[in-house]
Amino acid sequence: MPKAKREKKPKAPGPSVGKVAGRLLSYYFKFYPVKTVFLFVTVLLGALGNVVGMAYIGVVVDQYVVPMLRPPYPDLWGGLAVSMGVMVGVYAVGIFSTFLATRLAVTVGQAIQKKIRDQLFSHMQSLPVRYFDTHNHGDIMSVYTNDVDALREMLSTSVPQLFNSLISMITIFVAMVTLNIFITLFVLLMLAVMLLSVRKVGGGSAKYFMMQQGKIGQVNGYIEELIHGQRVVKVFCHEAEANAAFSKLNEELCASTTKANSYANILMPIINNVGNLQYGLIAVIGGIFAFFGIGNITAGLIAQFLQFSKGFTNPIGQVAQQINAVAMAMAGARRVFALMDETPEEDHGYVTLVNAREENGVLVEARERTGIWAWRHPHRDGSLTYTRLRGEVRMFDVDFGYNPDKLVLKNISLFAEPGQKIAFVGATGAGKTTVTNLINRFYDIADGKIRYDNININKLKKSDLRRSLGVVLQDTHLFTDTILENIRYGRLDATDEEVYAAGRLANADGFIQNLKDGYRTVIQGDGAGLSQGQKQLIAIARAAVADPPVMILDEATSSIDTRTEAIVQAGMDSLMQGRTVFVIAHRLSTIQNADVIMVLERGEIIERGSHDRLIEQKGRYYQLYTGKFS
Repeated sequence: MPKAKREKKPKAPGPSVGKVAGRLLSYYFKFYPVKTVFLFVTVLLGALGNVVGMAYIGVVVDQYVVPMLRPPYPDLWGGLAVSMGVMVGVYAVGIFSTFLATRLAVTVGQAIQKKIRDQLFSHMQSLPVRYFDTHNHGDIMSVYTNDVDALREMLSTSVPQLFNSLISMITIFVAMVTLNIFITLFVLLMLAVMLLSVRKVGGGSAKYFMMQQGKIGQVNGYIEELIHGQRVVKVFCHEAEANAAFSKLNEELCASTTKANSYANILMPIINNVGNLQYGLIAVIGGIFAFFGIGNITAGLIAQFLQFSKGFTNPIGQVAQQINAVAMAMAGARRVFALMDETPEEDHGYVTLVNAREENGVLVEARERTGIWAWRHPHRDGSLTYTRLRGEVRMFDVDFGYNPDKLVLKNISLFAEPGQKIAFVGATGAGKTTVTNLINRFYDIADGKIRYDNININKLKKSDLRRSLGVVLQDTHLFTDTILENIRYGRLDATDEEVYAAGRLANADGFIQNLKDGYRTVIQGDGAGLSQGQKQLIAIARAAVADPPVMILDEATSSIDTRTEAIVQAGMDSLMQGRTVFVIAHRLSTIQNADVIMVLERGEIIERGSHDRLIEQKGRYYQLYTGKFS
């Protein structure tokens, strides 16, 4: 049963919040500069409109409302109406600007999320196989879903809101200092209380929101693992243990989420109550000063300061409301950028694979598909040479280890001539699959040399090298698409007729034609509804349509019954005709016709030769074939 992943201790502290935030915000001006400028202009107009409207209230009260309440009760209704109209106009500009800012913020925020997902996926394609072998697939998926989605609130709401709040506070502060320094100092005192609350409570909230994002990734990874291993769980009746392991992870997620939201939820009531206290004290103190004529404080000034106090403290509350969104976004962005910063697969190859044709016995490059492939080898002097792709593979004293301090393969030397069939046999873990992983450069060797068509394999561009290889893996993966497109995956420019021919060559045509929609049948759930053998036949057809000179068959018939194996073997014999073939098989009956059989043990080739010769030697191969172990 899959076990819950233990939380790994961080090896080193990640980038600071400031660097993460700066990198995230750089997306605004880097990719959408015009929209971003327009966004901040509308936010600025909205904030200024609100502040100017607040300030105008004092003018209206002192110049029109108060005089009209005192003898001789002048007729100022006309001026009052004009002033009210101006104030309404100012607020209308602010409201319209805020509306535009909100629409723009959502548009730019979603565009940035799309850009980040595009960059993530593009970068993921460049990562080496080693990365996916050492990282939980569910946790990687969580980066695309939960972590990128955590950026939405910050990009669409928090950033514009923070800018709005900053502009509002600066303009209101300038206005308050201009009007009355003593009341301004009192507002600043209450502001200090609010900021201390935000720092104390908000810091705890951010800490637990970051923890929450990591726990979500662990939960998703465990669920993904259990979904793929559900048959194993049921076969061994481990449902209770699986539930217990999941409950533990879910409990940790619940605890971090509860603490994060507890901090976030108590922050606003604190700020609101401090703001209400400030509002009441300004009204009472200002009223007393105005009544006794202290400090030239008027009713209009009090009305302005009441509005300003709300306008000054409300942004603090708005910022506090965004703390949880910002904290989640920072946690998500840290994980997103960690994936983006993973070192891509290095490829210093410069020898490429091109179409070629013969002219007067000399290979020349061709634009159209000719059926002849050649390696295009540029040289330092600017000249080009073309080497026909034949499929000759040679290894010289190759050492390799997944970890530098522990070699898996030692002193591997082999010579595969074009058209030869090379078989690898040995116990599980002997290094059979690892040898083939070195041929297609999923991993690079630690020492020794590999030559392909007499060219150092390190000089070959990896994508071109892999295009020259056909691979049928033990674990077949089919995509959600038609069978036709799944086979065409081997060569995207293959015609329908070439796909049908590949299906017939792999002996997959028979069962495909019996399906309701034939080759147009849509496969879902990695081939749900197809037998393992049928999926293997489609994978073999996919390799056949690629028509490569070298084939790697890694336990290609391991999941096929004996009757189907005979059918597949006939198709594979046709497929292997004229090609260099590397075969890994536990069923030794399928490799008796191999030109060379290599027996691996503990990462070394201990025997090599034909089937008959190895049987005569009565060594390890003889023991594996007959089952007669000493």
